[in-house]
Amino acid sequence: MSETVADAPSVEIGRRAAGRAETRMLIDGELVSAASGEQFDNLSPATGSVLGVTSDAGAEDMDRAIGAARRAFDDSDWSTNRGLRQRTLLQLQEAIEAESEDLREELIAEVGCPAMTTQNAQLDWPLADALRYPARLIDEFEWERRLDGGGLFGDRNARTVVKEAVGVVAAITPSNFPIEVILNKLGPALAAGNTVVLKPDPNTPWNATRLGRLIAERTDIPAGVVNVVPTASNEVAGLLGADPRVDMVSFTGSTAVGRHLMRVGADTMKRTFLELGGKSAMIVLDDANPGHVIPGAIGACVHAGQACAANTRMLVHRSLFDEAVANVTMAFAGVPVGDPALPSTLVGPLISAAQKQRVLDAIDGARRDGAEIVVGGGVPDGLADHLRGGHFVAPTVIVGADPKSSIAQDEVFGPVLVLIPFDDDGEAVRIANDSAFG
Repeated sequence: MSETVADAPSVEIGRRAAGRAETRMLIDGELVSAASGEQFDNLSPATGSVLGVTSDAGAEDMDRAIGAARRAFDDSDWSTNRGLRQRTLLQLQEAIEAESEDLREELIAEVGCPAMTTQNAQLDWPLADALRYPARLIDEFEWERRLDGGGLFGDRNARTVVKEAVGVVAAITPSNFPIEVILNKLGPALAAGNTVVLKPDPNTPWNATRLGRLIAERTDIPAGVVNVVPTASNEVAGLLGADPRVDMVSFTGSTAVGRHLMRVGADTMKRTFLELGGKSAMIVLDDANPGHVIPGAIGACVHAGQACAANTRMLVHRSLFDEAVANVTMAFAGVPVGDPALPSTLVGPLISAAQKQRVLDAIDGARRDGAEIVVGGGVPDGLADHLRGGHFVAPTVIVGADPKSSIAQDEVFGPVLVLIPFDDDGEAVRIANDSAFG
């Protein structure tokens, strides 16, 4: 009997994830709805349908969260009580592990990431050490160091270097690898004694709100130490960069937003940690085996190319270029695209309709600039009925692009690989480094 839309893998996983989702925020130790009662929809990237809702924080909620984090840092012993920090980080680790399979389905549902990627970077890798490692470092780190030496006038003195927490950290996380980035920000920040206001991407809020519930219900992390504040408002999110009570902003996302946060944070001398975009290049030299380029090339379209570290340019020695193009084209044409809930899928949907359109516009721009779309370039053929409303773009190979053109310079954040020939090693290095991303 044929599968119906109602029992299609992504539809069923989405239904289960919605039934288990936490829709509330965590502010000052309490799970609460937005003061305004506002909510925003959480959409399935695979189907385009509404999975469920999440509380939509307003300015009042964000103010409360920042205030709670400030008080927890200033008025409690969190920043100095290393034993408490270690114990509660391990409690959180245990709580997440107990719900890891629910979290796995939640990732597939709201992120649209292929199930196979949850076995590595999307879930299993960060779950293995993103909290355990910082917890262990609490014992191993040299919090104080004594420096002996003479003074300016021959007297003896002693100096001590003390490592202290920064204070209130605003952690702003992206949609492409949400739980990985959340844990990789949260673990070190808490281990060092900071308090946190976590603002997840509105496209993928449930990972963060689930974490908020686990912190409130399954750990002894004091009230206000972690606050989870989802919002669909850029204006409300921007309060984290401007508020003087926030000591540091840790942001992973687009270069444009990172640049804005640096400007805003400068007014209050805020420390800013930025993990932004990329346009990385792999270089295939003239003594390489052209068949060996395929795994590296396919990496550009894993998780639909939504990875800042993906190698999205392939520079190939001219003597091997035609063969490399043929091999990569064949590989891209055969990459499994479809329902992210299926174990065989390598390329799932892009996160949103807007991102899908941005990728298609970038491909059209390359075509207008004179480049050739060798394979892909549009919506993939043969999508199942339940995926027709999803945000899919076929794995795309582009040749003939000028190395300085937009498609070869700008981060596309989609399953697009640009192949560029070179004549000698020096030229390859120059092309690779000729990028705003370094």
